[in-house]
Order: sequence, then structure tokens, then C-alpha cells
Amino acid sequence: MAKRGLLKFEYAVTIVVVFAVLLLIIPVDIESTVQANFISRWNDKYQKLEYMFDVIDTHESDEILKSFKRAKNAEEREAILLNLIQPYLRLTKTKLPRRYNPKFMNGERISLTDRYYFEDMYVSDNGMIVGIKDIDSPDERAPKFRIMMDINGKLPPNIWGKDIFGVNIFSNGVEAFGSNLPMEKLKLDCSELGTGVGCSYYYKIGGGFDD
Repeated sequence: MAKRGLLKFEYAVTIVVVFAVLLLIIPVDIESTVQANFISRWNDKYQKLEYMFDVIDTHESDEILKSFKRAKNAEEREAILLNLIQPYLRLTKTKLPRRYNPKFMNGERISLTDRYYFEDMYVSDNGMIVGIKDIDSPDERAPKFRIMMDINGKLPPNIWGKDIFGVNIFSNGVEAFGSNLPMEKLKLDCSELGTGVGCSYYYKIGGGFDD
């Protein structure tokens, strides 16, 4: 009887150990799957932006450039860009109320003066949040706009490099944030020690979230 009781005890211990291991593994596996889905959706949105600017460059670039030049202020330029990207990203023209507080990957909050702070944000018909920022620079090589995309909208984590990504808009196309960084700095930025902004380019070139 004592031996049978010992076997039952060992069996129970084994079950507890296996269950504990599963509890440790499953959340990591779920997180990896969710992150892989965010990256896939980001790459899809980026390709749509690239396609959009290819179409514009082929058919409408002169007229659109004239429209931007005629615009009197940042608000008018933003309205022109919004009309351009609206059908590709399926945006509504309703601005997002200011109850949305994204963070950098290292946990730091984004200040009002940060280059990655977006005051004007819009919602797509599938819930994605899109921010648009006009860049008023006399340098022709500088971006004209910045665009951020929170792939799953207000749902968490609302963190750059997790579910938030972005691009610079130039007169001749788009570039993902981080494209100007060397690989060593890019990998550091796309980590818990960095902002996560560079993940936008890092994932585009095939980098992994578990590297």
C-alpha cells in the first residue's frame, strides 16, 4: 500500500511539474504568434504605401506636387495627403480623440516635443490608428510627412516596434523608420533597450523579433 501511495505521489508531482512548464512556455508561444501577426500586417501596410506612391509617381506626381505647393499651411497639406492614402489604408476622416498614449519599446513615454509624437490621428474601418505629421523643412532631401500606424488600434500593447510602426514620406516615395541606421544600431533600437521605432525597417528587411 505504501508503494502504491508513493507512486500516486510521484505521478501527482509529475503532473504538477508538466503543468508548471506549460504555464511558462505557452504565454511565450502566444506572444510570439501575436508579434508575428503584427509584423505580417505591418509588412502588408508598407507594401500598400509603396504601391500607392508607385501609382502616384507614374500617373499623378506633377499634379499632386502642384497641390502641395499651393497649400497654404500644414493643415491643408495634411488634408491632401489624407485624401491620397485614404483608399489604400481605408481611413475614415474622423480624428481620434486624445485618449491614446503610445510608448517606446523601452517603456519611455512620448513627449509632446518628440519627433514621433503625432497630434493628428485617424482610424481605419478595421480599427487601425494612423497618425500623420507634416514636416515643414526647406531641405528638399528631408521627408515631407511622417506616418505612424498602430496595427491593432487602441488595443494593447500600443508600443513602438510591437504594434506601432511608421514611415517617412518623401516627394519620391516612402522609407520605413530606421532605414538610416547601421545594422548594429538598428538591432539595438529594435530591442527592450531602444525606442522600437527602428523595428519598422528592421522587420521589413527580415529581422526577427526574437533576434
